[in-house]
Amino acid sequence: MPRIELSSIEPKEIVAGYAAKFIHTPNMTFSYLHVKAGASLPEHSHPHEQVAHVLEGEFQLTVDGEPFRLEPGTIFVIPPDIKHSGLAITDCKLLDVFNPVREDYKKLSESK
Repeated sequence: MPRIELSSIEPKEIVAGYAAKFIHTPNMTFSYLHVKAGASLPEHSHPHEQVAHVLEGEFQLTVDGEPFRLEPGTIFVIPPDIKHSGLAITDCKLLDVFNPVREDYKKLSESK
């Protein structure tokens, strides 16, 4: 695996207020997110296991209808196919890791 400089990756807006920098390995996708306060992520699900890690700020993650307030250092594991949504309480930096690779994000990261 080559060395990767996060600063060299162009961010992509996945939804309003969510700018992501993607790194893809053969088995995982890493999504480094800058999220604006008040930005919401609509409820959705996907076949990937997701590990959500709050690096900075406060974020509300609602999983299977139950809200959880996450702060720096908090990690939450979301099983595949579970409905979830999010809301940035403050400006946030997040890291989401997906297994297997998110092909939709891979295509997005390859687009200009």
